[in-house]
Amino acid sequence: MTLKVKIYSDYVCPFCFLGKDQFEKAIDGKDVEVEWMPYELRPRPLQPLDPVNDPSKLALWEHSIYPRIEAWGVDMKLPNVSPHPYTDLAHEGFHFAKEHHKAKEYNDRLYKAFFQEEKNIGDIGVLTALAKEVGLDETKFKEALVTRKYRETQQQALKHAYEEAQITGVPTFIIGEERISGAASKEVFEKVIEQESQKVKTNDFDVIQCTLDGNSC
Repeated sequence: MTLKVKIYSDYVCPFCFLGKDQFEKAIDGKDVEVEWMPYELRPRPLQPLDPVNDPSKLALWEHSIYPRIEAWGVDMKLPNVSPHPYTDLAHEGFHFAKEHHKAKEYNDRLYKAFFQEEKNIGDIGVLTALAKEVGLDETKFKEALVTRKYRETQQQALKHAYEEAQITGVPTFIIGEERISGAASKEVFEKVIEQESQKVKTNDFDVIQCTLDGNSC
């Protein structure tokens, strides 16, 4: 039986990119169903972050992020985009992509665009070009962002993340019954995935037994 995973993340979060890299390596070849859940670290009208010109954020990259990049072999860098963009439009684009069955492709492209190519993913023109690259209709995509067609959808997604799921930081991986907060290594993910996959198999067996025994589950 498939192991279900929910991942709460934001496109400008470096730990989300690191965690995404390690998680996807951990699930390669495994029966895992992933659902990406939008999250905004700095929603409007909060002041956007400017890590490029913030000594404390540069120190964070120096002491916490670059060592993991090197240890885990991740292709990423601090984007020279000042300030870092709001991600409401990027997430609204995700809802469009999800509706058109391109959620993973869109997610992959946006993370790479920001952390490898230093593109401003808060710009509608940039987002539209990226959407076209993954096979989405650029005219319809741009219209959806300009008219804010998915604004309410995104607001509901944020309400779920902030209030219902009580996500206070990203990335957050909900793997079966386990929750991992932060970027973990491939080995940590593999251990939890194996543990939770075994639970899924056990639960599935129990359901089969109930059915065969003619008992109510």
